[in-house]
Amino acid sequence: MERTVPTTASDEIDLYLRTYYSLLRTSAEVQIRTLEESHSGMRSALHADARQQSPDMSAFIYSLLRLPACIFQADLVVMGQSEADFARAGFGEVEGWERVFAPARRRRCFHDGAGTLICYIASRTDIDDLIPLLTAFQIEWNKLNLLLADAPGPVSMSGNLAALAETLEMSVDDLQRLATIWGDQFEENWRQIAARKRRMRVQLLSGTLSQYRRATQHWMEHLEVGHPDLRERPLYFVSSNTHSLANMLSGFALACEGDLLEFLQNRADPELRKEWEQINTGKAPSSRENFLYYVLKKYQQRPDCSASLQAQYRHERSVGIERIPSLHSFDTEAQVIRLCDLNPEALDPRLCPAGGDLSFLAGSEALILNIDYPLGLAAYNILSKVAEHAGEVLGVYVLGKAATLNGVIGDVMIPNVIHDEHSRNTFLFGNCFSAQDISPYLMYGNALDHQKAVTVLGTFLQNSEFMKVFYREGYTDIEMEGGPYLSAIFEMARPGRHPVNEIVNLIDLPFDLGLIHYASDTPLSKGKNLGAGSLSYFGLDSTYAGTIAILRRIFAMERQRSSLGAT
Repeated sequence: MERTVPTTASDEIDLYLRTYYSLLRTSAEVQIRTLEESHSGMRSALHADARQQSPDMSAFIYSLLRLPACIFQADLVVMGQSEADFARAGFGEVEGWERVFAPARRRRCFHDGAGTLICYIASRTDIDDLIPLLTAFQIEWNKLNLLLADAPGPVSMSGNLAALAETLEMSVDDLQRLATIWGDQFEENWRQIAARKRRMRVQLLSGTLSQYRRATQHWMEHLEVGHPDLRERPLYFVSSNTHSLANMLSGFALACEGDLLEFLQNRADPELRKEWEQINTGKAPSSRENFLYYVLKKYQQRPDCSASLQAQYRHERSVGIERIPSLHSFDTEAQVIRLCDLNPEALDPRLCPAGGDLSFLAGSEALILNIDYPLGLAAYNILSKVAEHAGEVLGVYVLGKAATLNGVIGDVMIPNVIHDEHSRNTFLFGNCFSAQDISPYLMYGNALDHQKAVTVLGTFLQNSEFMKVFYREGYTDIEMEGGPYLSAIFEMARPGRHPVNEIVNLIDLPFDLGLIHYASDTPLSKGKNLGAGSLSYFGLDSTYAGTIAILRRIFAMERQRSSLGAT
């Protein structure tokens, strides 16, 4: 069969990949500045103005949101797969250091307070993510440092934002977004940028395939400690997030409506109150339940409301939902959900059709294993390991973010063809979901089925030429996990390892399969990425529409199994 996708990525992207992987083979530290030329040369869609003198604020903000705040102090970033790796390299007990977090990227990181940042990596994709983030951050920092140094007079970091924006050759809107991100650190961060030029270093410890597998094995063993029945009971595997399934299945937010509305009226942002009033009067098409889930998150972020989070976890355990945080490895939380312990009366009302009966759930032995969606190739490692250890897998469902080349932020894409840049395979598969499963619950975007997706190596590792080639071939959905998941699925259904550079038919599988992507970026529109804006309520709307489709599908599967006498 003739292939309908390019057989090689951009030469400039290939050069960048070869450059940093060849340098990272050394046991010594690598200067980020040695990567700046090849990084700029690939003309990344996320860093289109890397070579310009004026700052590329979209790229800078994108990087800021995916690096911990201590990056302002960190001069050395060390990547490894286990605490033992870091100890052998002389860094001591790194998990005794300060745990640090990035606003928009889950990665287990620790900072020693003296310039060294430790990052756990789950797969090669973490390298393909971190290196461009660090390089883009340094390039843009040094542009800003030079502009501040060349200013004709003293630069005020407070007060007149228009004057500061003019000095820094950026828009006032970009400067205001930085003020929102940095908060009380706004002036101090600008002082640090003005004080020095950055010359960061990076070091990779090990990074072998066997080490990635070992880290995944440790993750699985930790999961099984409290849930040995994972090996025996039928299982639905879901890759989504840590909030949507739990919110819809536990009923906690809906039961706390009174407290949430009191918070909304007296302590919340006025915009939230306005949104609630519009929902109640029918002026906004938003879902009442979705809005309460959103307010619950805002409520629990306040220091004086922290007890609510513990109450939520206790309530979830009482209805068969248990959270398992990751320990001593990559940061992928899991939830084990016992269908037999769910309370049908507490479920989100959209999960049960009018007049429907969910009493059959009480007799189910099936579990849902929900994981906080991993990054890139970690998806292959995790699903492969789960398949080795679990009982019968009844279904695999993936809900994740993607970029769209033909839609808008908040759209939902349902692919049945995925080209994977990791394996170079093009997978053809039967997606159990259709637009009709999503549309009734989607208020803001469109549901687009029969789509073609491409799984890329990293968010920075694509340029406009790369995307246009795929767009001409009908690929409109760009994401990072679909291909690795399908490689693992091939090995769950076939007697050999997944092939390379082939067209792979996965139409006939012994278990259910569904992939749903919601649009968080529109990369062909300059600046329309998550560095340039917030997914906000559009992401919530599409996330819950996808979650409803997944849970209704699982319930339908269990209803059918119950009618056939399955347990």
